Amino acid sequence: MRFDVVTLFPELFGAPLEVGVTRRAFESGQVQVKLWPLRDFAEDNYRRVDDRPYGGGPGMVMLAEPLERALAAAQADRGAPAPVIHFTPTGRRIDQALVREFAAGPGAILLCGRYEGIDQRVLDAHVDIELSLGDFVLSGGELPALALLDAVARLQEGVLGDARSHQQDSFSDALLDCPHYSRPEVLGEGEAARPVPAVLLSGHHADIARWRRERSLELTARRRPELIAAARAAGKLTAADEKYLASLGL
Repeated sequence: MRFDVVTLFPELFGAPLEVGVTRRAFESGQVQVKLWPLRDFAEDNYRRVDDRPYGGGPGMVMLAEPLERALAAAQADRGAPAPVIHFTPTGRRIDQALVREFAAGPGAILLCGRYEGIDQRVLDAHVDIELSLGDFVLSGGELPALALLDAVARLQEGVLGDARSHQQDSFSDALLDCPHYSRPEVLGEGEAARPVPAVLLSGHHADIARWRRERSLELTARRRPELIAAARAAGKLTAADEKYLASLGL
């Protein structure tokens, strides 16, 4: 798959694509990324890509013409039409289900806005999907674009050391992930000692699986109750799940 990124700050995409396990997806070419520096598509001597908004108000607005030239160049270079994604607080919140869709698809063109925003005529004419990381405002679309690239890359075959890892991630089964423990078996000494839960040392796989499921249920119910409601509506909770939740009074 291939992602084309239209951005004012291509340098932000250097190191994040070159470190950690997800770099395997980019190094192998499983996920290709091509950067399109927006100022390369400005035609005046100052390489201007923004101007004051009509109607007045604070800040600057990204100009339509450089953006349309950049998008046209990216589409032409791909050789086949690709969806254009714009990152904005008003967009659909990115979730794991959406990430899985992109991870199985051909990619997209990622449009990273800055300043007060992008000329609405560009959005109306070219953008297919608007996405958000959450209910807060960032300085631009680069960080959401990087988040999407990372999330998609880690789902590619062979990227994670254990193919089962992403199957146990938060949201993969509609719930938050359970807690995890590793060495040493006991952390600290005396009254301050913090042991690993005994069930994880038992070797009893069914008990361990149930413990993890119950911790996921409890954590989700306390922190994200709307996810429990959604899982219940989708028929993803078992009778044992419901019994455990009832025992918690949740």
